Amino acid sequence: MAAREPRFNQAVLIDTTPLPDSIPKVKEIGASSAPLLSASFFIGARCRPFNDDYMKCKTDANGRGEIECMKEGRKVTRCAASVLHDVNKHCLEEFRKHWECLDDRNQQLWHCRGPERSLNKCVFDNLKLEKTIPGAPANVEPIHLRRKMIFADKGL
Repeated sequence: MAAREPRFNQAVLIDTTPLPDSIPKVKEIGASSAPLLSASFFIGARCRPFNDDYMKCKTDANGRGEIECMKEGRKVTRCAASVLHDVNKHCLEEFRKHWECLDDRNQQLWHCRGPERSLNKCVFDNLKLEKTIPGAPANVEPIHLRRKMIFADKGL
């Protein structure tokens, strides 16, 4: 039997210190993980320059760039919010079907290739953003474009 009683700390810790005025204000996105996963490749396509600037800043700061790289981080957040706004504006039905599928199926992309195809087509037609998987071999058909999949639970 344990000699001491267990102690639990259920308090929520929030730092209320305001950020310096030199750091631009930005509203947080406020989306859960499924919509962010659904839109992630489009966010990457449009926001790559901002992401690269942020990652360069973090690398140059040797891991201590929390405040120094806040401007670049805020630009990334603004860009991601603009992508989500545009996708919601032009492809809301397809977007909702895809992220709800991801949410219902443990966020495994291979379960949701059907809704993903219609979302990819809508986003390309309206926003001219195309899903590309970084680091994928050039001579192999991308996984999201394959018609026959080994692990899919239903046909496409």
